Amino acid sequence: MFKQYIGWKFVLTSIAMVIIVTTIWFVSNLSRKIQEEERKKVATWVAANREVLQDSTGANLNLAIEIVTTNTTIPLILTDEQGRILDSRNLDSARIAQNPTYLQEQLLAFKKQHPPFIMEVDARQKLYNYIYYGDSLILKQVRYYPYIQLLVVTLFIGIVLFALSSTNRATQNQVWVGLAKETAHQLGTPLSSMEAWLEILRENEANSMMVNELAKDVDRLKLITDRFSKIGSVPKLEEKDVVQQIENMTNYIRKRAPQKVQFNIHTQETELAAMISPPLFDWVVENLLKNALDAMEGTGKIDITIENHPTFITIDVADTGKGIPKMNFEKVFKPGFSTKKRGWGLGLSLAKRIIGEYHKGRLYVKNSEVGKGTTFRILLRK
Repeated sequence: MFKQYIGWKFVLTSIAMVIIVTTIWFVSNLSRKIQEEERKKVATWVAANREVLQDSTGANLNLAIEIVTTNTTIPLILTDEQGRILDSRNLDSARIAQNPTYLQEQLLAFKKQHPPFIMEVDARQKLYNYIYYGDSLILKQVRYYPYIQLLVVTLFIGIVLFALSSTNRATQNQVWVGLAKETAHQLGTPLSSMEAWLEILRENEANSMMVNELAKDVDRLKLITDRFSKIGSVPKLEEKDVVQQIENMTNYIRKRAPQKVQFNIHTQETELAAMISPPLFDWVVENLLKNALDAMEGTGKIDITIENHPTFITIDVADTGKGIPKMNFEKVFKPGFSTKKRGWGLGLSLAKRIIGEYHKGRLYVKNSEVGKGTTFRILLRK
């Protein structure tokens, strides 16, 4: 399925590139032809002007005057040999009146666009005038239209893709929320039954040790149920000591981790308050610690570094496991992505959502090197 998606994506991108290249080539060819036609028109205009200046009579003069007066699209500037502007045509008269340097600016632009036509004014005195011309409005529109069109199409496609992505994300969120709440609901019934059986077992003092251990497991299941039930609803944030929360969760995981795994907490703060949802925040820390344990496969070291900053708190969870390739830094947070054979690929996705949406913070891969380990960073606003 993934390979098919990549294949279709490549085909569609290739087709789009062919359309873009073909459009630009066609319009460039068309604008070149229009430009050549305009040069011929200016050449004809110059010849007609020459006829008028030579004071011809009869049909030639009438034809020349008609050619001179019918040019209403191509902007022209007439100068003498010293570059003084003598006349202009088809330029914005309002801007000429408002801006004294407008004609000079246009003249400089015309000089860059096309070589001038030289018109002989007086053969005896060897006087010449120079006709500079620019691109007509039609030529400019033809030249820039495809780029504007492509920009509009690109923006449209971008908006459509963003809308589809938002819709898919919203659908995914609804699925995860529904799944989480249904799980919490389904766990509720057996939990109630287990609590009732515990009360019966407590009646016999000989069962006290067994009851205490079972009670811990029931409390753990109740915590998990509470976590799932909070997904999708706005959690109540409380001011809690982050250092204490992390120490408690680390101690819980340490007791259940292989003996060859070493846990270290590094911080200069004895107490560090932040607004968090304790059950959900514990879930995130637990998930990161369990991922670190899985990455190390029973042997290694986990370092948790807590740092206090003026407006935020950073919590780095570093392991000495197998590491993550750089190309997977973002993929590890996508639902369904997992490197474990039995993994569902939901833990980091939910953890990122808990920190990002509920705590207005960030969870990301700070750094990782294959074969050496990974560091995840939680950034919490105070």
